[in-house]
Amino acid sequence: MNSYQKQRAEFYSRIEDFWADLYNEEYALYDLSLIEKEELRQVRTATNRIGSIFFKTNKLLREVSEETLLELGFPQETHAFLRLKTMISESVISRLDLIPSREGVKCIEINADTPTFIKELFHVNGLVCEQFGEENPNKNQDRLLGGEIIKTINELSKKYPIEELSIVFTAHEDNLEDRETVLYLQKLSGVPSRFIPLHKLQIEKGIGLFDEEGKRIHILYRQTFPIENLIADEDEDGNKIGLWLLELAEKGKIDLINPPSAFLMQNKAVQAVIWGLHQKNHAYFTKEEHQWIKDYFLPTFLEPDYFLEKSIAYVKKPAFGREGDTVEIYHPNGSLAYAEKEQSYTDYLPIYQQYIQHPEKIFASEKGPQTGKLLIGSFLINGKASAVGYRVGGTITNNLSYYLPVGVKKG
Repeated sequence: MNSYQKQRAEFYSRIEDFWADLYNEEYALYDLSLIEKEELRQVRTATNRIGSIFFKTNKLLREVSEETLLELGFPQETHAFLRLKTMISESVISRLDLIPSREGVKCIEINADTPTFIKELFHVNGLVCEQFGEENPNKNQDRLLGGEIIKTINELSKKYPIEELSIVFTAHEDNLEDRETVLYLQKLSGVPSRFIPLHKLQIEKGIGLFDEEGKRIHILYRQTFPIENLIADEDEDGNKIGLWLLELAEKGKIDLINPPSAFLMQNKAVQAVIWGLHQKNHAYFTKEEHQWIKDYFLPTFLEPDYFLEKSIAYVKKPAFGREGDTVEIYHPNGSLAYAEKEQSYTDYLPIYQQYIQHPEKIFASEKGPQTGKLLIGSFLINGKASAVGYRVGGTITNNLSYYLPVGVKKG
């Protein structure tokens, strides 16, 4: 074991309930990349502005026709669910994926429904900064996160009898990252609640969701269970229990966090809507908001014609998809340049987005010094900029990319 491996093993072994390794590979690096204070300020400003555009667009999308929702790739069975507005914020916890460029940061997508990378940035990053003697850019953001979760739960709780109120946090029990992320959020919230694995929840069609003892659940925190997976969920008898849960939400018999509006933003085709409105200089956005779209968003369409006509490299990705799965990069002439080997989301509507190259970052690892492509994860908590962090990996950021802790450069 070399010096890096030994120091890394000793450090991460002291952090409880954290997945420093994933898929039997190094995930959390024992290294620290420093960000300039001005760049950090710019990232947070961009995050606030980009978030406000997404949130505003959501209000418009709740009013569009069934035909438009279908054209944007939303499954028919989710349409009534998508029109629900169950709480003030469009999403409690969402994460923007940003790429730094010479023109400033560019948004490639928003993970509004079930974002991961939470415990890494809100908890672990501070411990790494302390170890290296550097300032943590995410200082006190864990308190903010906990406070906003409490505020959200209190908002939703008002409609239920306080003496009966049942709050449950859930995840797949056998997925370490999912389970520990949800348990971390439950601990931060500090509200009286239970963690119940997904497979132990019981549902009665049209009546309610219940725990193992038959007690009614009023608020379900499902931070790591995507709606697009939920709608395909069936029990052993073939009952569509995922759709039953959406129907309970539609009838006001349960509240979900993140809320239905977060799934509305999760669809990457929403960026094609935003860009389309911007291209037309539509009055739905103010002059200032149009400038923000120009500054931070990338041209995005439901067809590749724009890029082929102008000989611009582009990315093809599914409207619903995660961890780089099913993403393809094309040369300006339309020929395939690179494709992610995982192709799990081919059934979803594809969107086409202008390709932007990730900057490269040198980092230490168990394999020695490496150079990887940099991606910034920047969180929105109830619509406000919060914790930031780095992933480094290959041409497409996937589930084998590393977590690179970040500190603030002195001076």
